[in-house]
Amino acid sequence: MAENLLAIDVGTQSVRVLLFDPRGKLIAKHRVPYEPYYSDAPGLAEQKPQLWWESLAKACQGLWQKPEVKKDSIAAVSLTTQRATMINVDENGEPLRPAIHWLDQRRTLGQPPVGGFWGAAFAVAGASETVAYLQAEAEANWIRTHQPEIWKKTHKYLFVSGYLTYLLTGRFVDSVGCQVGYIPFNYKSQSWEAKGSWKWQAIPMDPRILPDLILQGKVLGEITAKASETTGIPARLPLIAAAADKACEVLGSGALEPNVACLSYGTTATINTTHDKYIEVIPLIPPYPAAVPKLYNFEIQIFRGYWMVSWFKQEFGLREQRISDEKGVEPEVLFDDLVKAVPPGSQGLVLQPYWSPGLRFPGPEARGAIIGFGDSHTRAHIYRAILEGLAYALREGKEKTEKRSGVRITDLRIAGGGSQSNAAMQLTADIFGLPTARPHVYEASGLGAAIDAAVGVKIHGDYKSAVSEMTHLGDCFEPNQDTQAVYEKLYHDVYLKMYNRLRPLYQEIKAITGRAGAVG
Repeated sequence: MAENLLAIDVGTQSVRVLLFDPRGKLIAKHRVPYEPYYSDAPGLAEQKPQLWWESLAKACQGLWQKPEVKKDSIAAVSLTTQRATMINVDENGEPLRPAIHWLDQRRTLGQPPVGGFWGAAFAVAGASETVAYLQAEAEANWIRTHQPEIWKKTHKYLFVSGYLTYLLTGRFVDSVGCQVGYIPFNYKSQSWEAKGSWKWQAIPMDPRILPDLILQGKVLGEITAKASETTGIPARLPLIAAAADKACEVLGSGALEPNVACLSYGTTATINTTHDKYIEVIPLIPPYPAAVPKLYNFEIQIFRGYWMVSWFKQEFGLREQRISDEKGVEPEVLFDDLVKAVPPGSQGLVLQPYWSPGLRFPGPEARGAIIGFGDSHTRAHIYRAILEGLAYALREGKEKTEKRSGVRITDLRIAGGGSQSNAAMQLTADIFGLPTARPHVYEASGLGAAIDAAVGVKIHGDYKSAVSEMTHLGDCFEPNQDTQAVYEKLYHDVYLKMYNRLRPLYQEIKAITGRAGAVG
């Protein structure tokens, strides 16, 4: 009987094709890495959409070479992808231009303001500047303004998930759970906006260029003969709607109850909880669709969160990288040694990880900061301060979430690349003062997509039983009381005061030099 699940995870830096059994055991996987994007000018980030399809096919073909993989054991396929990367295609699904990557920083200033009732309401609420910010960030507004001929030819305007779904099934459909970006989507009803919504003014487009939406756990279509020939995935297998990668990561981590938070230590660091009520933790920043139908993920992001870790390793970690290559040891083990060489609190070095400005958390003028330098500090102190700063920022997100939702967070799950560091896991437990665990598999987003598939084809009757059967705790870390006491003082007496003290200086820097990384 076919009961295994094939999950396709198209991330920022690679595509992974994974085969899970009904208990959540990873049977086999194959990964194909790629450059996240290319840039023709500062601040631009684009990618050829065909790269994702070619890499997906290559990853599938690699998986079929593994002896433990049996195609006739596969009951269904699911797909999860990076969020907010946009693709314009013609009526044949052919891309009309490179995809605008989610890391792209171009902005389209001077868009006509939202008028009428909505414009007046935003003015009264003091939200006009926020709406203008959203308009400037929308990729659709940039294409319509600067490449009107492309916009005119656009038959469908898709996320990566919608583009790949078309190539797999021949249908212009996408999962409700994948709609995360600057589009006229109603995050409360989890459907396209009604005709009179202000979003159609803010991001003007013909509703017909958007795909039909399918609920998570329902069938998007069947794998076509053409897609089967390219990828090797058996034709006519159902493609089950999953969700965007962060939502699938939350589900795959087992964070289905609102008291369990999932922290993602990835390119963007996030804290997510799952709820059945729509609440904007930060006003005008909606909760995103969860990987479970009709539920919401409350999310606070630290944009380019673990980018600073990668930056440090590239700029200051050559010694560890060299030793790693020579001894065949994972570099994370050596970097953990750097963390252990420094006491909690990094001897007074405190970092705030606001590398990119935010809408309301942090504000649009925000910048990163490291304070407390002394002549005793080394690169090891900087590295530990980076990890501590990210955990401080996510703890602040936890407290904002608790205040708005009324639900106390009692347990943490950590996913993403940073979860492989024992030192990062322990200091997170210490800073939050909460038990912290890894999922039993590193591939949490792929597992979340597999859970959607398992429910979709009735291998498990509902999401609660699927999560119970398919997610398990890996290594667990308990907070150290003495270390926690140090972090409590630094968090409350230093970290939480940094932004407001530095904000006037950030505003002066912005006035003098302009917004960092802005591209018109």
